Amino acid sequence: MLSKAEIESYREQGYLIPDYRLPVPVLEEIRSAHVRLIDQHPQFEDYCPALLAFDTGFLNFARIPEILDMVAQLIGDDLALWNSSFFAKPAGKGRRVPWHQDGEYWPIRPLATCSVWLAIDDATVDNGCLEVIPGSHRGGSLLDHEMNSSPDLSLPLQLKADQFDASRAVPITLEAGQVSFHDVFLVHGSAPNRSDSPRRGMTLRYMPTSSVYVRDQAGRRDQGRLSMAERTLYLMRGRDLSGQNDFRVRF
Repeated sequence: MLSKAEIESYREQGYLIPDYRLPVPVLEEIRSAHVRLIDQHPQFEDYCPALLAFDTGFLNFARIPEILDMVAQLIGDDLALWNSSFFAKPAGKGRRVPWHQDGEYWPIRPLATCSVWLAIDDATVDNGCLEVIPGSHRGGSLLDHEMNSSPDLSLPLQLKADQFDASRAVPITLEAGQVSFHDVFLVHGSAPNRSDSPRRGMTLRYMPTSSVYVRDQAGRRDQGRLSMAERTLYLMRGRDLSGQNDFRVRF
């Protein structure tokens, strides 16, 4: 469980590295599952935005009781998982993630999500660890983003340069098995991986069920199973407080 000081730090800074590590067998299981995913879908070698659309076995890792306990302390006991992704960053060619706020992409109203980042390998400055702007979530609003279709980026939207101060960035270095949490409005990004070491990271996206996953605002863009409108929403604990969420299995 998180201490009172850890919860206060999350509220103030927008991110947290708790005193918790994935058990070694679980870490190895995630690594093996990722290898199978890439064997079957090599197009996701660098980034898979929707793991559960291709292998629902990853859902087991979202049900780890200790992780759910900590997330519940941050966003409430009634919570749902709406997505899981893999930012793999292979050695020497992992792409840059531009500075952004997660909420710019997501059809959740009101915007409220706790993202859990699982370090599957050591995440270092050299291999492109997550970087955050502490406290940038406090306004509770989205800043101005713009499109950048460069193939060197793993995501297409980036914050305009005048919207934040990159000199305040803090690297989130983690050892394999450690986890971090961050708020939906936190400004963050990461550098490309130019090192000889892979930097695999898995994300779990939890939302309080007082919010609604609004499918008709998600857009399909002919993405098939990758469409945000077609994500399956999984009730992880409690009940749907909004009474409006659709939990039908899709992919």
